[in-house]
Order: sequence, then structure tokens, then C-alpha cells
Amino acid sequence: MSNQIDQLDKWEELLEIQIKILQECQSSKNLKSCTPCEFLLECETRKNYIKAVYESMNKGTGGGFEF
Repeated sequence: MSNQIDQLDKWEELLEIQIKILQECQSSKNLKSCTPCEFLLECETRKNYIKAVYESMNKGTGGGFEF
């Protein structure tokens, strides 16, 4: 059971890091969302955040996510 808790913490921690990076980017551009950003579709920061969200939901057990 302890191993499961460690995995949950790991995925949630990685997500928290990506949230902070995304929020810092938005703040630096005076944005409250990524939507109005001119780099929306090719933004690596946003792609990393979305990947971290998906991985936190499936706890890294596989599957892909394309957008």
C-alpha cells in the first residue's frame, strides 16, 4: 500500500510543478489563460502541462494523449 501512496505523490508533485511553470508563463505575458496566447498550439509549456494532467489521472500506467 505504501508504494501506491508514493506513486500518487509522485504524479501529483509532477503536476504541481507543471502548474507553477504554466502560471508563471501566463503571468509573464499578463494572461489569465493560454487561449489568447499567440503560441497556443505550439507551446511546449502547455503541452507539458497537459501531459502532466493526463499522467496524473492515469498515474503513468500507459495510454497516449494526442491533441
